[in-house]
Amino acid sequence: MTDRPHNNTEWNRRTFLKVGMAGIGLTGAAIALKQLSQVNSKARVIIPPLPSDAAMASGINPMAVLRDFDYGTIKQENGRQIREFRIIADNSTLQLNSAVTFNTWNFNNRVPGPTLRAKEGDRIRVLFLNQGGHSHSMHFHGFHRSEMDGVKPVRHGAATVYEFDAEPFGVHLYHCHTEPVTRHIGKGLYGMFIIDPPKSRPPADEMVLMMAGYDIDDDRHNELYAFNGLPDYYMMHPIPIYQNQLIRLYLLNMIEFDVAATFHLHANMFQVYPTGRTLKPTEETDVITMGTAERHILEFSFRYPGKYMFHPHQDYIAEAGCMGVFDVIERNA
Repeated sequence: MTDRPHNNTEWNRRTFLKVGMAGIGLTGAAIALKQLSQVNSKARVIIPPLPSDAAMASGINPMAVLRDFDYGTIKQENGRQIREFRIIADNSTLQLNSAVTFNTWNFNNRVPGPTLRAKEGDRIRVLFLNQGGHSHSMHFHGFHRSEMDGVKPVRHGAATVYEFDAEPFGVHLYHCHTEPVTRHIGKGLYGMFIIDPPKSRPPADEMVLMMAGYDIDDDRHNELYAFNGLPDYYMMHPIPIYQNQLIRLYLLNMIEFDVAATFHLHANMFQVYPTGRTLKPTEETDVITMGTAERHILEFSFRYPGKYMFHPHQDYIAEAGCMGVFDVIERNA
């Protein structure tokens, strides 16, 4: 590990300018670089404290990732609002369990990367700095011009700016698109990108679950799986929610090498908003199937207190780490 800054709140003007301005030609970008300020990351609920055994997490707290939404820094330029994000590609070692460590390639020193969030129509600006030792990039799902598509590799030590309008509303994602893409995603270079509709959805306890696999021995098969970065974390640390509380779950499947994965919720049903592109649910079920990069909004609430499992219904994926528990707390307890 080096002593250079990993946290985007520590990414100052000097750090960015150090890599040079070549390749940054967007209107307003140079001004933005001169006015870098701390990222304003807002959480809608209080994040539970880091568990006592968090040394296993190598500094990454999946309980915080669960409800951590990065809304960026709001700026006004030429009468228009800009929502600005700072992303650094880097490397770090993740302790997956007591026996296995994994060298990740990541965004902002966490796997998965930060959950970026905006409202439809916002102007998005992403200041991207590559400190990862390999060429990387950021490809966003959604609408944008071809020059903002993130398929051009950014070499180590270089920086670029992605700028586009946030559209359409829904649950999207971003990931490195440098070949081999499967390897770059499998090493941890992915994250969720939520675009809220112009009129906000009803209040709910909102949370994010991203499913991923780990190919430990580079044989193009996953040996471990996880929600939000760490295998079995939510089995050891159940997610606390309230009885009869509406839960809005943003779910993304980023498992490489497996054709599809399912998500199953015990003792309950959930309403499905495909790709987050609808304001009304299209079905109600207790298991849904998703290919890689497929994502949905699921809404549900639990009638009864207790502990309830969630997991893929491919048992080998669940048993290799992609399992968790909701701890439903009685309201008056």
